[in-house]
Amino acid sequence: MPELEVAGKRWTVEPATNLLDALNAAGCNVPYSCRAGSCHACMVRCVSGEPADARPDALDAGRRTEGWRLACQCLVVQDLVVEVFDPLRDGLAAEVLSVDWLIPDVLRLRLSPLRPFRYSAGQHVLLWNDEGIARPYSLASLPGEDDFLEFHLECRDPGLFSGRARRLRPGDVLRLGELHGGALHYDPAWDDRPLLLLASGTGLAPLWGLLREALRQHHSGPIRVIHLAHDASGHYLAEPLAVLAAAHASVQVELITPAELPGILAQFRLVSRRTVALLCGQPASVDEFARRLYLAGLPRNQLLADVFLTRVP
Repeated sequence: MPELEVAGKRWTVEPATNLLDALNAAGCNVPYSCRAGSCHACMVRCVSGEPADARPDALDAGRRTEGWRLACQCLVVQDLVVEVFDPLRDGLAAEVLSVDWLIPDVLRLRLSPLRPFRYSAGQHVLLWNDEGIARPYSLASLPGEDDFLEFHLECRDPGLFSGRARRLRPGDVLRLGELHGGALHYDPAWDDRPLLLLASGTGLAPLWGLLREALRQHHSGPIRVIHLAHDASGHYLAEPLAVLAAAHASVQVELITPAELPGILAQFRLVSRRTVALLCGQPASVDEFARRLYLAGLPRNQLLADVFLTRVP
């Protein structure tokens, strides 16, 4: 039976046990979200021993050399000594600049890191609060233009992190895990290709950053933005999107509700095969968007997607 050791605590586990499950069952409180190797929230460092890794390509060579692994993708097949991410040791302090409601169930959180923080539009970062709860959130801000980090928190349903976020005040301090990842990005090589940005709920946050990044890079192809909200009041960026669309003839914005979704999905048969699609939101919405795009003939390598999962208290 293989043994696991964390911070001096050692115990046996069944062979081929998922590493994330084994750590959390022992009370190690390793955060996670997607369980697919995309969000990077569950990174741990293997000090001794090597797990069976289903996604060795999910981390860059530098992090792997340092021993970092995605716990959700690893099985315990031999004795392991593991270090979990410690926000006080490994994280970056960030001061809360503002907390305000864009609509009654979407909280906008702006942070100022206490030292330089490098990121790209569309990426996400792990946020730790003072209760030891961590959650990966996508960045809505644009590096080089915004002098803060901006996050849009869905607070319609209870969440482990969002519940505490409601009580944050300017001057409070959170910790950032600088282990950010995510599938979404903008490539300047897409310059003249059609872009299709599809979001549900606060999945619009990273696409808001990516839309502005594409325009900053003078994207010449058409850009179609579709935002699915639970009802008309849920289009929390309707006004700034309208401003961008008015200023850029190439940008088309469609704000839809579930009742309108079937008609929009039926139009996907007209999508150009050169289109690059960026999807973000709840799993059911992203899966449906992706399925329709595949049926429309969009090559899989031209579709990038991130999903949001809420962990309920």
